[in-house]
Amino acid sequence: MSLPTFQLLQPRTLDETLSLLAKHAGDLKVVAGGTDLLPSMKQKLFTPPYVLDLRGVSELNGIRPDDGGGLSIGALTPLSVIEHSTVVRRDYPVLHDAVKTVASPVIRNMATLGGNICLDTRCLWYNQSLTWRKSCGFCLKKDGDLCHVAPGGKFCWAAFSGDTPPALLCLDGEVEVAGPDGTKRVALRDFYINDGIVRLHLAPDEIVTRVFLPPWSAGWRGAYHKLRVRGSIDYPLAGVAVALKLDPKSREVKDARVAITAVNPAPHLVKEAAALLVGTQVDEATAEKIGELAMRTAKPLTTSALTPEYRREMVRVFAKRALMAAAN
Repeated sequence: MSLPTFQLLQPRTLDETLSLLAKHAGDLKVVAGGTDLLPSMKQKLFTPPYVLDLRGVSELNGIRPDDGGGLSIGALTPLSVIEHSTVVRRDYPVLHDAVKTVASPVIRNMATLGGNICLDTRCLWYNQSLTWRKSCGFCLKKDGDLCHVAPGGKFCWAAFSGDTPPALLCLDGEVEVAGPDGTKRVALRDFYINDGIVRLHLAPDEIVTRVFLPPWSAGWRGAYHKLRVRGSIDYPLAGVAVALKLDPKSREVKDARVAITAVNPAPHLVKEAAALLVGTQVDEATAEKIGELAMRTAKPLTTSALTPEYRREMVRVFAKRALMAAAN
């Protein structure tokens, strides 16, 4: 499969980037590492007249202390740089755990944090060649009016499949969004839309520029567990992130977050997980309850080669395992 014809735009500054976004809004796709967009373009899921290459915008790259005392990570920072960051590994272990599971080392050298946050949703009926999709009459997400996953409805159930967002949700992360009216910070929990087509609160003339991790989540213990068919390369078919703030002496939970990915059109925090965990010492019984909560939050359908029932059950299992790993 070959790429469609397009004009490549290569800005060198954020201001130039925003100018091009405004000029070509709706006719443009943004490429950072290209590990997700370019295969989709070969499948003719996207045929934009313009492609905006961000690699020359150096101000969007790098890990540095935030003015507020936390950590700032540029949207163009390669995942491999985050994986090998001493600060991330020491202070934000759940993010380190998630990043190192993304695809393979070669892909992590190209893939970026911003790209992983803004991944397109995925579905067995969508991520196929043009010929394959045409033979099925296309689908609700692209060129058709029927959802093959839920034929009676008009809602797209394509699953969000990024590994880093559940970890960032556990850390109360924020994204900086730049647009024609300047920049703004958006809590990651408010950035996603639970819709396989719409997916992000991001206008065509806006771009994610940085990710901010608050100082109060530094030092939280964490773990990320991921279900996939192959041990590398594959997107998650279910993923669970856990972050805990523990009393160093009593091991009592002072604060906690649990988040899931790849089983809904958006990554989700597991509601009531913190209320159940705070004030307790993590044990098997508590971990089992968290697993049940996570499983009830997961709404997988037939968007992948594995059955929804299996993926949902593995959310329960991984939530329990991730919690025990983070606590110990």
